Amino acid sequence: MAQTTHEADEDTRNRDIRIYVNGDIVHRNEAKVSVYDAGFMLGDGIWEGMRLYQGKWAFFDEHMDRFFNSCKAIDLDVGMDKAGIADALRRTAEANGMTDDVHCRLMLTRGIKDKPFQHPGLSTSGPTLVIIMEHSRPVDRLQTAGIRLASVPQVRGLPHAQDPKLNSHSKLNCIIACLQAEAAGADEALMLDPHGFVNTTNACNFFIVRRGEVWTSTGDYCMNGVTRQKVIDLCLDNGIPVHQKNFSLYEAYGADEAFLTGTFGAQTPVASIDGKKIGNGDRPVTRTIQGMYKDLIKKHVNGAA
Repeated sequence: MAQTTHEADEDTRNRDIRIYVNGDIVHRNEAKVSVYDAGFMLGDGIWEGMRLYQGKWAFFDEHMDRFFNSCKAIDLDVGMDKAGIADALRRTAEANGMTDDVHCRLMLTRGIKDKPFQHPGLSTSGPTLVIIMEHSRPVDRLQTAGIRLASVPQVRGLPHAQDPKLNSHSKLNCIIACLQAEAAGADEALMLDPHGFVNTTNACNFFIVRRGEVWTSTGDYCMNGVTRQKVIDLCLDNGIPVHQKNFSLYEAYGADEAFLTGTFGAQTPVASIDGKKIGNGDRPVTRTIQGMYKDLIKKHVNGAA
């Protein structure tokens, strides 16, 4: 049975969540966007995933920097500043009575188009902003079982094709990779870069541990995740050798440990790659990093980091 890094314990409260749509906060059954919306029609938009811990959005400034930079890169007018986004998030959380174990998907599109064609100038009514928040706690079993990866033919492309650093609504590249992994009997896809080096998964950033050293890709062909950077920083600050470098499947297969990073699951262990078991099941470095990350979240929530 396939599992994903975004598996959460079922929470019946999510059946009645209220969703922010362009300033209105309505029941999920009433939350709608037009079929003429550029996001629906063309995948023309930028999104951001965030988590709420004890009433505080983890690493809000870093997420907003990425969000606004991405919008600027595609000439997408957000229509408000960071304070405006923060207020929209606050209103949505309050409407749902949410303070902890909350995952948010913030989505901005170029808005409703006058005609069903590609040109961005046809979106004349302003952007569409949607905020979905759910009560969402990652399932515990992934921490012991781990994720099964399969390397796939679908690659993350060159920046001058569609820069993979963009958190865009156009996710077909990753969806195809995910389908290829499922066809191979795995949970998630391990994607290579255009030169054949190990890069990222279809949904998360990828790390390996070899002889006590933590390796991840150069970051040139993947989403530069906020959690990815926090793990790199934690390693640097705590004397764990960490390298952003090119490496092949050969090094990945022979790793002592491997894990994924993402806003939802934080650090998720990898059990196997292409059917090859990773390490012996003992993950001391991964556990250390998980502990440091939990401490970082606590400090951040308490205003000490």
